[in-house]
Amino acid sequence: MCVPVTSWTPPYVVKPYNEGSSVGVYIVHEAANGPPHLADTMPETVMVERFAPGRELTVTVLGAGPLGEARALGVTDIVTDGWYDYDAKYRPGGSRHVLPAEVPAEIASACADYALRAHEALGCRGVTRTDLRWDEGRGLDGLILLETNTQPGMTPTSLTPEQAAHCGLSFGALCDWMIRDASCGR
Repeated sequence: MCVPVTSWTPPYVVKPYNEGSSVGVYIVHEAANGPPHLADTMPETVMVERFAPGRELTVTVLGAGPLGEARALGVTDIVTDGWYDYDAKYRPGGSRHVLPAEVPAEIASACADYALRAHEALGCRGVTRTDLRWDEGRGLDGLILLETNTQPGMTPTSLTPEQAAHCGLSFGALCDWMIRDASCGR
């Protein structure tokens, strides 16, 4: 069902359906006087979703392929001065990653469970990274799965290599595992 952006009540998020790394994302805040003026480069069809307040958490999942069962590597809390936009993701110092996230055990366990279930429900193998938001004031009811990335970043500021390293898997060993896992499925 297509709903015009003009019928949404802020806060909400408008984003292209075919981008990543927060490229082209608009957050429409409650004080907005109307829908955002979108860049000419935006596709005609966009995704619009309710803004989920709270902390930005992420979980990397490895596996569910020929090299073994899927496992969650850990929960990272992403801390920024604003929102986790392109600059915060790729500029050194643009964000701070707290690993393991300083959250209650129930929340950490739920994050890992949601990420594993999303990985499996989507039929993923190899490496995925699931992003979540957690509104602390709502406890477990405040935990929302935003998306599962099937091609998570592998840059010096990326979360997946950082979580792997935290689990004792170097960048080289992670790349080796990914190549072996991919080649076993052919």
